[in-house]
Amino acid sequence: MDLSALSDEDLLELVAERRDGEAFEVLYRRYSRAVYAVVRRMVGDPGRSEDVVQEAFASVWRAARGYRRERGSGAGWMFAISRNAAADALRARTPVAVGDLPDQADPGLGPEERTAAGLEAFKVHAAVDSLPEREREVIELAYFSGLSQSEVAERLSLPLGTVKTRTRSGLARLAERLADERVVS
Repeated sequence: MDLSALSDEDLLELVAERRDGEAFEVLYRRYSRAVYAVVRRMVGDPGRSEDVVQEAFASVWRAARGYRRERGSGAGWMFAISRNAAADALRARTPVAVGDLPDQADPGLGPEERTAAGLEAFKVHAAVDSLPEREREVIELAYFSGLSQSEVAERLSLPLGTVKTRTRSGLARLAERLADERVVS
């Protein structure tokens, strides 16, 4: 099937219903430059804008099940997510101290490393999304929300042993899937 011939709405439904990575890639190719342009105008900083675009598309992947065709176009929905991600980044901006420039180069990640890290983060989120609901739920609460296993057990009204078992089996599945994807984190 030629996915590039499908509408944005059809592609979003494939992502939502089947977690279709190829459909997502088509959307990314269609809109990444335009989303970057919008984000760049809002955020200003090119490197930070790249990060916001990555986060925006990760949000599109995670929230695809919430898209409703009858509420508006797929493009409009994705641009709204992108604008919200840019606004969040602007709110989170810490004041920059004005002073002397450092004598050393920034040891942080360069553009290629940031892109690779963003891709790996996307693959990890996609792998977590593909877990059975019972395992995904405990993994997300523990690793994305920062809850302890006891807190997860309390939140889900489950015995602590069940949470530990689901966490162990979920992590084992993730390890298998991410090894197949060659993600080394």
